[in-house]
Amino acid sequence: MQHRELGNSGVEVSEIGFGAWVVGTDWWGDRSDEQAIGMVEDALDAGVTYVDTGDVYGHGDSEAIVGRAIDGRRDEVTLATKIGYDFYNNPQAGHGELPKELDRDYLETAFERSLDRLDTDYVDLLQLHNANVDDVTPEVRDLLAEWKADGRVRALGWALGPSIGWIAEGDAAVEYGEFDAVQTVFNLFEQQPGRHFVERIRATDSDTSVIARVPHSSGLLNEQVTPDTVLEDGDHRSHRPKEWYETGWEKLEAIRFLEDPNHAEGTRTMAQAAIRWLLTHDEVASVTPTFRDGDDLAAWSAASDVPPLSEAEYARVDDLYARNFDTDRDDGMDALRTSVAGDDIEEAGLDKRAASY
Repeated sequence: MQHRELGNSGVEVSEIGFGAWVVGTDWWGDRSDEQAIGMVEDALDAGVTYVDTGDVYGHGDSEAIVGRAIDGRRDEVTLATKIGYDFYNNPQAGHGELPKELDRDYLETAFERSLDRLDTDYVDLLQLHNANVDDVTPEVRDLLAEWKADGRVRALGWALGPSIGWIAEGDAAVEYGEFDAVQTVFNLFEQQPGRHFVERIRATDSDTSVIARVPHSSGLLNEQVTPDTVLEDGDHRSHRPKEWYETGWEKLEAIRFLEDPNHAEGTRTMAQAAIRWLLTHDEVASVTPTFRDGDDLAAWSAASDVPPLSEAEYARVDDLYARNFDTDRDDGMDALRTSVAGDDIEEAGLDKRAASY
């Protein structure tokens, strides 16, 4: 497993991270607490030492599970969590978004409760969870700076939407200076806004790193969703319209060249290639797939060490992306795309809005 630094914070993360949203909720399959703890422990054993959770996942359950899993192994873990959703005073309605709260008193209370559940006195990365740019006031930033100064936080991040808007928020994270990481959906098929942030980081010579989530485009690039797959209503991937998957299967065939068993340096699966494509960008510090079981852990954690994409392979993907992978169909997502009024996306010159899910 290779490691990269978050910005210039001195905090190192494994190139493959464990997204602990998969434990503490039933959105990605049912499992007991013991099974969930075992998954985190297996991830650490596989070298996946960056663990990314959030207080809202399972309304504290994910943090509690992670806390139990890393008991006695805290020094091995680069631990990240997120705060900003007020689930303490509001009921969860399905997969709907909860109200956000960035009041100083609320944030102080939420952070203390997170530390208690994680059974630690500090986190390596604290992220604001889907915070709207106008709500991240100087007072909020001052509070974050206080936590960093007193050692309870080693690095700061901003975890983005997708349905809450992300261009203005991500640009702010890149430009403010104190944010070491911006987390966003980023993959071969959904390259925006990730590419935009990579370009902003380069243009501004920012030290901010990108943490890429949903690297497998909700089951397409790891081929866990195929034409024969039946997605149950409770499956978090079932929000996608069937046209989106049908279009994705066409795109998948266009990039089969990335999984080459005769590669001079070895072999890589499509799922590994999708991760390696992201890691081609120096600005991407870690990629967090949604591991569902031990097989996923074994296969995808190895992506850090499989052959990287060649310049020719990367350029070929770039050319295909510019041509929409030579597909000519409606992917059914237009009705679901949204942003904060959409103005930030238009001003950024992007041809698509964020997918709402």
